[in-house]
Amino acid sequence: MEKGKSSITSLISTFGRAYHHQFDSPKIFDDFLAQELISQEELNDIKEKLIQGIQFFNPAIAEKFKGNPNEILKWITQVQLSPTPLARAAYCEEVVLHELEFGLKQVVLLGAGMDTFCLRHPELNHLEFFEVDHPATQALKKKRLEQARLTAPDNLHFVPMDFTKGFAVQSLIHEGMVHKKTLFSLLGVSYYLTKEENARLLENVFSKVPSGSSIVFDYADETLFETKGLSNRVENMVKSAAACGGPMKSCFSYQEMEHLLEESGLLIYEQLSPNQINHRYFAHRSDYLSAFETIYYIHAVKE
Repeated sequence: MEKGKSSITSLISTFGRAYHHQFDSPKIFDDFLAQELISQEELNDIKEKLIQGIQFFNPAIAEKFKGNPNEILKWITQVQLSPTPLARAAYCEEVVLHELEFGLKQVVLLGAGMDTFCLRHPELNHLEFFEVDHPATQALKKKRLEQARLTAPDNLHFVPMDFTKGFAVQSLIHEGMVHKKTLFSLLGVSYYLTKEENARLLENVFSKVPSGSSIVFDYADETLFETKGLSNRVENMVKSAAACGGPMKSCFSYQEMEHLLEESGLLIYEQLSPNQINHRYFAHRSDYLSAFETIYYIHAVKE
């Protein structure tokens, strides 16, 4: 990320959630506030760039829907852009609501971006939320909340942090995180870190929380750099990340992931494979949405 600029990935993710809310049915994950956190200029700019990029993603689709930009936008959004962000957000929120029954007190969103979970669930005012992200991203989010006349509730805490400089647990403690059962989310991050960086992050994250605390995250399996996927979308994802200056750096076999978690005192409570994700979130659809190949979701718990 360039100094002083919000992450483009947070805006693209927000665009995908806003598009899903407005146009897709049935809903996998309905973020009805996403459209409030992205400007019309940004929406138009992302739409234009996605439509212009169709030749890169799929020349055959570009030819098939030539002269029909709305269908091109739908195809590229539903096939390439939205499946993983939508389903992993749905999964994470399901885990949070489930963990409430077992004494969950705090939720820490690592790389929160334009997340709106706390805002969409005012009834959870007894649950403390800590959003951790780059200072520029958080500055933009606060500005957008103000413009949309949305007030951050008292149980929402912003913790500015630059992950490229390491993870500072003390910053969370300074903002009010206490030694109580905590759930962390780390969505769309693990593949951009090396295996060593993932290990250090997990170790630091769980150093100040009690047993029973847990984490939800997504990761790429060991076939990431070999799999093409539907309409070459996995290969396109890897190429796009590299071209944008944020290359994907790691992928894991199940055994490697299990070992990585064990080193930080974590046990896998649940893992969803692409087939299981597809069955749970994408079954019986008539549009282009389907689970991304190579991407798994995990809920792991501290012993």
